[in-house]
Amino acid sequence: MAHYYAQPDNPSCHDSFLDVVTNIVGILIILVVVAGLRAKNAPVHASMLDEPPSSPGQADLRNDLAAEQALRHDILHTAEQIRALGQESLARFHERDQMATLVSFLEHKIQSHRDQLDAKARREFELVQSLSEARHRLDQLERQRIALERSEPESVVIQSLPTPLSKTVDSQEVHFQLRAGRVSYIPLEKLLEQFKADALRHMHKLLEVPEFTETVGPEGGFRLRYTIQRCDVSVETQLKTGRGAYAQLKHWTLIPISSQLGEPLERALAEGSSFRQTVAALKPGKTTITLWVYPDSFDQYRALRQELYRQGFAVAGRPLPEGVPIGGAPQGSKSAAE
Repeated sequence: MAHYYAQPDNPSCHDSFLDVVTNIVGILIILVVVAGLRAKNAPVHASMLDEPPSSPGQADLRNDLAAEQALRHDILHTAEQIRALGQESLARFHERDQMATLVSFLEHKIQSHRDQLDAKARREFELVQSLSEARHRLDQLERQRIALERSEPESVVIQSLPTPLSKTVDSQEVHFQLRAGRVSYIPLEKLLEQFKADALRHMHKLLEVPEFTETVGPEGGFRLRYTIQRCDVSVETQLKTGRGAYAQLKHWTLIPISSQLGEPLERALAEGSSFRQTVAALKPGKTTITLWVYPDSFDQYRALRQELYRQGFAVAGRPLPEGVPIGGAPQGSKSAAE
């Protein structure tokens, strides 16, 4: 049985071989046809016919004809062999394609098995790695457990603050502003005294206008702007009470002269700070400290409130939206201290 080996597929080589075989067959066929036509059309001279059969020319002609017949037979035989060779070559070409296809299929199958083995190996490696990490984590937890059992428990500090029950402030009240992380004392009592004196000087304006606005200060970095209005009463009320029109405070507003008033919280809680000196002059238990707080200083408010609690002061918190000034009015609410 013959054994065939698949060679690398090269279509251009096969095409060139078939072209060469086809060209040779064509050339041989043309040569046979040309030789036959020349022998058929060759002129026969009368002298040759008249010569006796045993003449040398006739013998040569017979020899040439015999040679031509032999040549024609050889050419036809060669052409038949070439045709058979072409068919054999074509059959081997198809057989080679089949073998190449089979080889490609087997290689693909082998590669598929190899990939499956690689995937299985990867899964086994990942499982081994996960198991190693789990064991390492277990060792860490075991060491932490042993360390915790041997260590002494840490003490827990519980801060005690006053019970958060608020009550309206009717005692002495001192005010501070907490803004941009800074603590600044508000001399509100001095500003209100200046307002009362200044309002009396301008009270005559109410004879011409229903209200007027003036500003006093600065005092401790703040000005106080106030508005006084005239309150008219009816004739019937005047007859009953004997009182006519009267002046009344409409509202007041504090205006800081700078955005950097006061001290940062760390400086305010340090010994010898302005905040410490102001608070030292107050009496715990008899004075309520009101903290006007803006949104950017809530953390400072909690720290400051804790320190004031520690000293025994009642603390009232008055939160304000950003951009809203500190102010008051007769209809406003009082501070509620805790």
